[in-house]
Amino acid sequence: MAQHYLDRLADFICDTRLADLDASTLRHGRWVIADTLPVVASGMQLPEMRAFADAHLAQAGAGRAWVLGTGRRAAPLDAGLLNGSAGCWQELDEGNQFAKGHPGIQVVPAALAVAQETGASGAELLLATILGYEVSSRISRAADMRLSIHPHGTYGVIGAAVAVGRLRRLTPPRMRELISMSATMGMATSRNTLLEGSTVRNIYSGHSAYMGQIAVQMAQAGFKGEIDGVRSVYGGGVVSDRYDEGRVTQGLGAEWLMEMGYFKLHPTGRYVHSAIDALEDALSRAGGPIDPADIERIDVKAYKLAAMLNGKDITTSFGGRFSVPFALATILHHGRSGLASFDDAAVANPAVQALVQRVFVEEDAGYTAEYPGRQRCDVTLHLAGKGAVTGRCEMTKGERERPHTEQALQGKFMALGQPIWGQATTQRLYEACMQIERIADIGEFSAGLAL
Repeated sequence: MAQHYLDRLADFICDTRLADLDASTLRHGRWVIADTLPVVASGMQLPEMRAFADAHLAQAGAGRAWVLGTGRRAAPLDAGLLNGSAGCWQELDEGNQFAKGHPGIQVVPAALAVAQETGASGAELLLATILGYEVSSRISRAADMRLSIHPHGTYGVIGAAVAVGRLRRLTPPRMRELISMSATMGMATSRNTLLEGSTVRNIYSGHSAYMGQIAVQMAQAGFKGEIDGVRSVYGGGVVSDRYDEGRVTQGLGAEWLMEMGYFKLHPTGRYVHSAIDALEDALSRAGGPIDPADIERIDVKAYKLAAMLNGKDITTSFGGRFSVPFALATILHHGRSGLASFDDAAVANPAVQALVQRVFVEEDAGYTAEYPGRQRCDVTLHLAGKGAVTGRCEMTKGERERPHTEQALQGKFMALGQPIWGQATTQRLYEACMQIERIADIGEFSAGLAL
């Protein structure tokens, strides 16, 4: 009788060793951890997040885990919740088109907090993170989640649970129970939060980090899940009607979805990046600087997920991160991307808002059909008295086929970290992440750093 796929997943999680992974997967795993830390700390500086963290920490349990960007520590449950929530505020967290979401920000906060509390090694943290990312991403890829559902706070609970379960050294039978239980512990999330710029959405990834840990506690205590909670939720009509369980284990241990992930340099929703890349291409073809006042109209043609982000009634910084019209307008006005181009002052700028109204976005069905293998997008700038110039994106920057350089990623790490931690601490943290396997005890290492 063939082994049930959940048993095969459980064996894979419990038996895999770091030596089984190739250099490319390990490199990407280090970067997922490294990229997450300053992104979380930066998000923690937002007023709403600071207020939430202060209120929560007033009643949180004591512990060794960083609450990044506050200089404070807490128990793993509390640190995971706060760090996971903060990591989405700036829209700079790692993601994966094939996992259909952002696995890293849902796995790393839980795994890091537990590693600090238990004194796990850096190698154990790296492996647990990769395994949690991989298993949850495979489950998401195998499902056809409804477009109305936001992917944060759903399969991320599985990823956080698997990572923590590995760190807690669960046996294969307990690990199988954990996968099945954690699949049923996600949220009823709404993708409409993106279209409305609703910041409640940021708690979704914090929920994954928190509930993933709770699921491990339940498994350790002997709670039982459904025979296959994954199928019930991802193929039984809860979040998806279609689920290909064979695809979950196809190429398991040989093909690593983590390597298919992307890193962000623009503080916007991922699909907006395709339009930004096309804009940059158009500007490079213009033959000289463009005065935004000369732009009569901007036409954008994109795949469905990008075309959906066509809102023009932008009233908040967070909402601006999920609007193609606002992103193009503010970058053209400021002459650059970056956090300042998406802050409250940029939203309040009448020149930016006027240009937003001259941006028109439509879906191209052919482009949608090619997604996610290609993320095609065209941006055409119609210039007064000068005709039009068009730029194109075929593959969004940061994807595996068009990766950012390590220099660019390091620059992002330092740019986000230094204002919060200072140059010396940020550099030390960066170097530690790049050789994380050499850290014998994450708890001892972190004791010497106030982040």
